[in-house]
Amino acid sequence: MRIFSLLLWREYFRYYFLKAYMARRKRLRKVVAPPKFEGYKPYGNRGGSNGSVDLLYEEYEAIKLADYDLMNHHEAALLMGVSRPTFARIYESARRKIAVALVETKEIKSVFGNASLEGNWYLCDKCNAKFTLPKTSIGSHCPLCNSPTIELLQA
Repeated sequence: MRIFSLLLWREYFRYYFLKAYMARRKRLRKVVAPPKFEGYKPYGNRGGSNGSVDLLYEEYEAIKLADYDLMNHHEAALLMGVSRPTFARIYESARRKIAVALVETKEIKSVFGNASLEGNWYLCDKCNAKFTLPKTSIGSHCPLCNSPTIELLQA
């Protein structure tokens, strides 16, 4: 009987106390297309390498939608499948990272992050190109270098 009560206490403790400190799982953010670059380096940097800043795919998508496509935050949030305040946080994070990279002459690297790519996107192992294959295509080869060694980008 005592072992049973200890097990119940342990489950009670886990459920009520540990649950309060656990963060919710982040929902995947929809990204129409991955960035067409792997990174940017500052040109003419005399001080050498100052490190790098990781720009997540969803942050790149937020910058692209708000600044390049000139969407307002509400429209862009609907397209990415997040709330408007969440979009604003993603956008602000991207702007801050780009500002740090420019001011401190750091390299910008694109990183997958917490994104869900629309459609099936592939990565060529030979030329590192990211692409989709149309439904009418026969076979699976890279459209740039015609290499058969491609892999599916997973969310």
